[in-house]
Amino acid sequence: MGATSPTPPCLNKELNKYLKGEQHPIWSAGLHRILCMQGGDDDGSYAKNSEAPASALTLSKPLLVEAIESMKLLLQLEDEEESLRIADLGCATGYNTLATVDFLVDTLSHRYKQEAGFDPEFEAFFSDLPSNDFNSLFRSLPPFAFTDHNHNLKRRYYAAGVPGSFYHRLFPKAKLHVAVSLSALHWLSQIPESVVDKRSRAWNEGRAWIDGAKREVVEAYAKQSKDDLMAFIRCRREEIVKGGILFMLMAGRPGSNRPEDQLGDPDSRAKHPFTSSMDQAWEDLLNEGLIEKETRDTFNIPAYMRSTEEVEEAFEECGGFEMRRLDYRRIVEYSKEKQQEWIVDPVSYGRAKANLVRATLRPIVEAHLGPTLSHELFKRFEKRASEDLAMLHKTCFYGVIVVSAIRK
Repeated sequence: MGATSPTPPCLNKELNKYLKGEQHPIWSAGLHRILCMQGGDDDGSYAKNSEAPASALTLSKPLLVEAIESMKLLLQLEDEEESLRIADLGCATGYNTLATVDFLVDTLSHRYKQEAGFDPEFEAFFSDLPSNDFNSLFRSLPPFAFTDHNHNLKRRYYAAGVPGSFYHRLFPKAKLHVAVSLSALHWLSQIPESVVDKRSRAWNEGRAWIDGAKREVVEAYAKQSKDDLMAFIRCRREEIVKGGILFMLMAGRPGSNRPEDQLGDPDSRAKHPFTSSMDQAWEDLLNEGLIEKETRDTFNIPAYMRSTEEVEEAFEECGGFEMRRLDYRRIVEYSKEKQQEWIVDPVSYGRAKANLVRATLRPIVEAHLGPTLSHELFKRFEKRASEDLAMLHKTCFYGVIVVSAIRK
């Protein structure tokens, strides 16, 4: 989702009003202005710290092939002048983004050549919030050509960027043939207002996220999650042609887990970057007198792991799609080789976890704390993660939900 710049003065003014109880600017209506993955290609960038999404991409490849093979050929030989249009929703930046579109184009091209007797042209739309680092993304695009002089495959699709929230309409009616969203839909459009209102029973005091939170907090997050997912499906229902496919892979939880149990596996809960080490880092800043208690309590991570039942219910209520697949699967956070390396060198583990947190949360943390205190928070997080030696010997799994649906 994007490059980080210093917090705009207008946001600092809004935050000051918020902390005085005058308004709730950032975590509700203004979140889309700052929520993004860390841009660039340095060690702290999302592009260099997206191993778990890469594992999810590997998992999705055979399922994407299955989805493409299940759809009708939407173009025939007489439609040869038409192009197939693909959208990557919540594209972020880096290798995973381009690999996804390359894979889709190759798979669709192969099927059309085999079954329709021609190779269509392709349009690929990379979509994310305006704060996404589109500059880095498009700098990494190879030149357009079917092959170069050495017969190496080059980019074979026409590319465009589409800034905007995927919880709103992004494309004209019935224009997309394939829409995918990989490792993005667990991010919410906003934090529920009741969660950041200290007068509310849903005030999320003492923690940065909702795993293990009290009922009122979890219910507020669950409602926001349902509203967001239904908005996403309704928008895609308008934008995808009949017979086109919608493929989604998002962080999720099995149906047996209640919403307050976001991660299920106790080892995953302890090692997940949104949980133990994160709360400890905030507590460290508080205990050292660097922040006030209310500053800690007004920060919330805008993410929710849906269950398979919640996803199925949203599709049934929205209509317009025939679900072909709805699965919950677990993927390993890091390879066994990497885990063994970190057991020997826990400092490297702490640094890797801190880089992952920076890559995903730095923009919203800086909007809340400013650059200096944000840096101090990540330093405490790194220290806390490297000290948790017992967890280094545990295998961490992330749960994902895979959805494949055909537009009716």
